[in-house]
Amino acid sequence: MFKDKLVHFIGIGGISMSGIALLLYENGSKITGSDAACNKTVKMLESKGIKVTIGEDDSLINDADYVVYTAAISKDNSEYLKAIELNKPLYERAKFLGILTKEYDNVLCISGTHGKSTTTGMVTSVFLQSKNPTVQIGAVHHLLNTNYKSGSKEYFIMEACEYVDSFLSFNPTSIIILNIDNDHLDYFKNLDNIKASFNKYIKLLPDNGSLILNADDENTMSLDVPSNVNLLTYGINEGMVRAKNITYDDLGHPEFDVYYNNELYVHIKLSILGDHNIYNALATICMSIMHDVEKEDIVNGLNSYVGVERRFEYIGKYKENVLVYDDYAHHPTEIASTLNSAKNIKCNKNYAVFQSHTFSRTKEHLEEFADILKEFDNVIIAPIYPARETNIYNVKESDLVDLIKPYNSNVIYIDSFDKIVEHLQNVLVDNDLVITVGAGPVNEVGLKLLDIK
Repeated sequence: MFKDKLVHFIGIGGISMSGIALLLYENGSKITGSDAACNKTVKMLESKGIKVTIGEDDSLINDADYVVYTAAISKDNSEYLKAIELNKPLYERAKFLGILTKEYDNVLCISGTHGKSTTTGMVTSVFLQSKNPTVQIGAVHHLLNTNYKSGSKEYFIMEACEYVDSFLSFNPTSIIILNIDNDHLDYFKNLDNIKASFNKYIKLLPDNGSLILNADDENTMSLDVPSNVNLLTYGINEGMVRAKNITYDDLGHPEFDVYYNNELYVHIKLSILGDHNIYNALATICMSIMHDVEKEDIVNGLNSYVGVERRFEYIGKYKENVLVYDDYAHHPTEIASTLNSAKNIKCNKNYAVFQSHTFSRTKEHLEEFADILKEFDNVIIAPIYPARETNIYNVKESDLVDLIKPYNSNVIYIDSFDKIVEHLQNVLVDNDLVITVGAGPVNEVGLKLLDIK
C-alpha cells in the first residue's frame, strides 16, 4: 500500500515512530521526518539514509503522499497544520500502525500496564528461532540491535499500548494481557475506565482468535472474555500454564518447571532477573503454544533473551565489582519488581537513583512511590522529569524525601546528575549495587559513573 509513496513523520525520533518509519523504508517507501531535537534514534535513522530535519519545516509536507504524527506534538505544529491545509492523508501514529497490521496474517499484540516491551522481546526471541516475524518493540532488542524487524507477512509481533486507547486502532489476532493497573490517570481518570478500554480491546479479536490472560492478576481476570476466542491463562498460583519449583542463581536469574494442564511441559532457565519475568516468560510460552512453536525453540529463545534496552539492563561495573543497572520503571508496581530483582542479587548495599516521570504521576502516586523506595538500602532522589508538563501540581522532590525519611534515613535529594555521580563515587564500596530507576534520562547517571559516552 505504501511502496514507492513518500511518507513524512512528524516526531520521527520517538521509539515507535522510528520503528514504523524504518519498517516502511525497508519495504520500498520513501521516508522523510522531523523532530524537535537530535538524539540517538535520529542519528541511527540518518545512518540508514533517512533525512531528518531538526525543528519544523512545513515545506516538507508539499511532496508527501502521507503524513504520520506522534500524539506528543503540539496541534499548532506548522507541519501538522500544513498537512491539514493541503488535505494530505494525515494519521496519528497508532492509527497508521493499525493500517499496517491489516497486511499480516497473524498480529500478536502484547499489552498490559507493565512489562510490554520485555514480553514483546521474549516473544520475538522465541519466534526468531524458527520463523521470520515482523516486529515492533518500544525498546531496542539485543538480538536485533534495534526496535523493529522487517520480516514475512505471516507474523507481526507488536507492543500494544493502552494509553489514549491506542491499542483500539490495531487489528489483533492474538492478545496477551499481562496485568491491569492504575496508570495514565491523566487520560483514563480511574481504574474502571482502564478496564472498560481493555474490554473494548479484546472484542477486536476475530472468531477463534487467541486471548492470553494473567490468572494471578485480579483486574485482568475481571475482564469480559468473549465466547468466540481461544483462552489460555497463566500464573504462579493460578492458571492453565503455571511455573513451579522456582529457584534462583546468585545473580537472581530464575529457573523453573512449567506445567500445562497439570502436566510437566518444559523446564526454563532465564537470563534476566525478577519474579515479574517469570510471569512474562509464562505469557510468552502461552503465545508459543497458541502458535504451535516447538518446545526446543521456546527453551532456547527464552534462555537466549537478555532483555531489551533500559529494562533492568546491566550497564557495567564501577571499579572492579560494583554492579550498575538501569531500569525504565516509572510506576510503583514496576518499581516493586525492580526492588525484587535488586534484592535477588547478592551484594553489600544497593543504591536506587530514582527520577520520577512527570509531575502529574508524581502527585498521583507520591505515597506509593515512597512506600516502595524506602525498601532500598539507599535512595537518591533526582530532579523530577517534567516531559511536556509544567508543575501545576505543587509537588516537589522533597515531598518524596520527607515521606521516606521516617522509615529509611538513607535518603537524599540531589539536584543534578553530575552531583549524584560525585556522591556515588564518594560512598560506593566493594560489592555495592547501583540501579537507576525512571523513564526519563536518569540512565545518564550510570553512564557518567562508568564514563560511557
